[in-house]
Amino acid sequence: MNFRRLLSCGLAVLLVLLTMAGCGSDNGAKQGKEERAGGGQEDGSGKLDPVTLKIMIPGDRPADMDKVLREAENRMADTLNVKLNVVFVPFSDLGQKTQMTLASGEEIDLIFDAPWLHVNQMISAGFYEPVEDLLKQYGPNIINSRPEEMWESNKFDGKIYGIPLGSSHAMGTTYLVRKDIREKLGIPPIQTYDDLIKFAYTVQEKEPNLVPFLPIGQDSQKYMSEASFRMHFDYDTRIQKTHALGSTIVLYYKNNDGKVYNLFEEMEPKVWDWILNARKLYNDKIIHPDVLAIKDTDEEFRSGKIAIHNTNDFGVKDKDKQAIAQNVPGGEVEAVTFFDMTPKKNISNFKQWNFLFVPAVSKHKERAIQFLNWTQEKENYDLLAYGIQGENWEPVGEDQYKMLNDKYTWFPYAWIWNPIHDRLNASDPEEVIELNKFLRKADHFEKDILTGFEFVSEPAANEIAKYNTIEAKYFTAIFNGVVDPDEYWTKFKEEAAPTLKIIQDELQKQIDAFLAKR
Repeated sequence: MNFRRLLSCGLAVLLVLLTMAGCGSDNGAKQGKEERAGGGQEDGSGKLDPVTLKIMIPGDRPADMDKVLREAENRMADTLNVKLNVVFVPFSDLGQKTQMTLASGEEIDLIFDAPWLHVNQMISAGFYEPVEDLLKQYGPNIINSRPEEMWESNKFDGKIYGIPLGSSHAMGTTYLVRKDIREKLGIPPIQTYDDLIKFAYTVQEKEPNLVPFLPIGQDSQKYMSEASFRMHFDYDTRIQKTHALGSTIVLYYKNNDGKVYNLFEEMEPKVWDWILNARKLYNDKIIHPDVLAIKDTDEEFRSGKIAIHNTNDFGVKDKDKQAIAQNVPGGEVEAVTFFDMTPKKNISNFKQWNFLFVPAVSKHKERAIQFLNWTQEKENYDLLAYGIQGENWEPVGEDQYKMLNDKYTWFPYAWIWNPIHDRLNASDPEEVIELNKFLRKADHFEKDILTGFEFVSEPAANEIAKYNTIEAKYFTAIFNGVVDPDEYWTKFKEEAAPTLKIIQDELQKQIDAFLAKR
């Protein structure tokens, strides 16, 4: 147990002793007032002492964020009495900024992290507080707004550290396509990946002022690189990311067989085809020449300079629609996905890929969970998810919404997302709404053989950190076609293979032990 965890345990014991002592004294009762489940003062007002919660989440700050926060604070004024200091971090800086914040000991009460970021390393370092007991005492709404499968499948090291953020049992993946350009060029709706690439080459030939394709090139989102992104539509090998390295497919699972595969040991032919294709697209100037340097690829697409961009989600976000329409006269965006809605065609382990954590340094752990519990009530969720009703958005039925402007963009995924209260965008085409509804039903998916498996990262923590450092030099460059794959894969393998092998063996050992107990 490292120092931070020992300190946390010591504080927890001290808190219990103080609370017990408080049973016989007015002073102790006052010290323990925040920890009581009711959360109120002794005068029965229900109002707690004022606290400001500092929350760090990814993305760009919406124009109406302060207005929405004031409304939330007003609603909480006579009960939780919470002020909100919400700090937004661009995705391009997210990994570095959040890691530095945690490592420095800066006081913060809630922070976003994910398997594709650095959650395992941060837990191993003792930066996050286990929250199961806090949830039982202060978070009934948090618990009840997520199905049991979601809780059981999203533990870390056997404990609930992070609150899973999600509304479905699989991730939607989409190519955003300039519909106005496609129609201008007389190209029919895109049905296949080959159609998509033919469109890209036609754009290059006939629309010289547009870059045909901009995949994501930042290391913090390396699983979104062009070659790696294609695994989402692979229904033959059914490649999946691993528990040990949640943002890469150099280690990977396939065909739901419980085995850990390693591209350094044997290159998967399909993956190599994806890599070679990405290289061709880059050499042919289909992929943006500065793909690795552009920090905010979403904003670059919204500028109207790009014909194709990949994203996580189904459909087109209102922010994208509005930005393109504003920046390009007559500009339109459509979503193209190759997701197969045949029941049991897709595998799910019911894991989520976004989480909110309570840092161990927080002095307001109880209040942080009480605040999140407050957000998991429908009226409050609607406020923080969509903004001021009648000004930023309006409801459509019980489970859909319509945005009225672009001053409060959709970002529940960063801090409050749950499958009970999340609404579907009524402006999406019917097929997109059906896709999102499909994802929300667990019985549509083949159950992953590793559902419920938790990888204990400590035995390989040093190797994981070392490997991630090496991989950052190579992965996005290779998988976006920027460098010669033969030359750079060899270099990558020489540097990283021994370390990756240790991670693979540890992961397989834990998987074998898990499967043996079933």
